[in-house]
Amino acid sequence: MQSISLNTLASEHLTAARSAASGRSARTVHGGHQHSLRQTLLALAAGRGLDEHESPGEATLLVLRGRVRLATGQDTWEGTAGDYVVIPAERHSLTAIDDSAVLLSVAVH
Repeated sequence: MQSISLNTLASEHLTAARSAASGRSARTVHGGHQHSLRQTLLALAAGRGLDEHESPGEATLLVLRGRVRLATGQDTWEGTAGDYVVIPAERHSLTAIDDSAVLLSVAVH
């Protein structure tokens, strides 16, 4: 049985995100090309994020730390630690309002 501390990983990657030019740091914690599910821990420094991009398919976001904003052309959602959202199947962006860490889960087809 493989286990990982998302709290420890979030702390490590938040430190890395704060010093990275992009303001972010990520690590796939499960899955990849050979699996039907990929889960990635994504750490974002406050004010940084992912510009608008296409939906990766079926995906969810769990906020582990901080506060984030997920925005589409017509809707906005803000979440804090413990909040969970199904990512809409349309172009969207993600912005860290505070230093934040999220767990992104994507169904790989």
